[in-house]
Amino acid sequence: MRLLVITQKINSEDSVLGFFCRWIDQLSTQAKTIHVICLEEGKYSPPDNVSVYSLGKEQGASKLEYIVHFFQHLFTVRGQYDAVFIHMNQEYALLGGLYWKLARIPVYLWRNHPKGNMLTTLASLLVTKTLSTSTDSYTAQYDKNIIMPAGIDTQLFRPVSGVLRNKNSVCMVGRIAPIKNIDICLQAVKLLIDSGIQVSLTIVGSPLKKDTHYYNSLKMYVVNNKLESYVRFVDAVAPDTLPEIYSAHEICLNLTPTGSFDKTIVESASCGAVPLVTNTSLERFLPALCMTELEPEIIARSIQKALSPDVRLKIQQELAVFAESQSLQNLVSKLMTLFTHVQE
Repeated sequence: MRLLVITQKINSEDSVLGFFCRWIDQLSTQAKTIHVICLEEGKYSPPDNVSVYSLGKEQGASKLEYIVHFFQHLFTVRGQYDAVFIHMNQEYALLGGLYWKLARIPVYLWRNHPKGNMLTTLASLLVTKTLSTSTDSYTAQYDKNIIMPAGIDTQLFRPVSGVLRNKNSVCMVGRIAPIKNIDICLQAVKLLIDSGIQVSLTIVGSPLKKDTHYYNSLKMYVVNNKLESYVRFVDAVAPDTLPEIYSAHEICLNLTPTGSFDKTIVESASCGAVPLVTNTSLERFLPALCMTELEPEIIARSIQKALSPDVRLKIQQELAVFAESQSLQNLVSKLMTLFTHVQE
């Protein structure tokens, strides 16, 4: 099996998309060759059977140059792949979909966003299958959609030896943005502190430029409510550092809306931190004790309950099974079976 993989960024140190390098590494163990076309290329040491081609964002290329480079790379790798795997970006299905249809090359579009539009629908029509981790993904409405594991490297994300789990500790991991509802988390923490319950919160992540005001408002809330001793902010870190963070906390709080399947939920569970989430699409995967609601009072009660050692012990096995079901090994096995089946 020879693959063409198209993705947004190849950079093993990127705090958001660095995980995809591990996907490529694992796919390369089962594929004969992999050609990767990415919008932006950073630090990455590919296996011998993997070639990477960038559209040039890291060099300041324009959008028109992206398109020109895309077709140049397609010409370069013509006849050297049996299937196409597009990760996240429907634009590539729109650009190359007709060509691949005429060439009878199967195309798989990974898209896990709850919102979509006419272009998403068109992209879905042009590909062989759409893939998502959530039943609330926009593409899940189509018969051709297949639900897949989240693809978390459970060999990397596991409790780190020598790292002590801080008592009554909570973390939030991911990009600082309003959709993460960090402000509501801070309100819940204040309620706990005010009621005499000692709890600490670590917020790990950095904002995009457009979300700087939101980030500053969070810091101001901490200062105004005298929470500096209980809340700390840590800039985004490389994926390899995250297991230490999860291993040092008892709870990982995720307040993103229903519709997506945030990978931090699986990562934290695999590292022994209890995921506490508001995403109702995860009710069929997680123990009931891991579900909460987007209200400060309810979140505060859920945190207090999840901090109990008896509760964590009760759901430990369920969380281990959940994490393994979403493992990278499981995902790659399903992907390669899917790719190979079509070829047969």
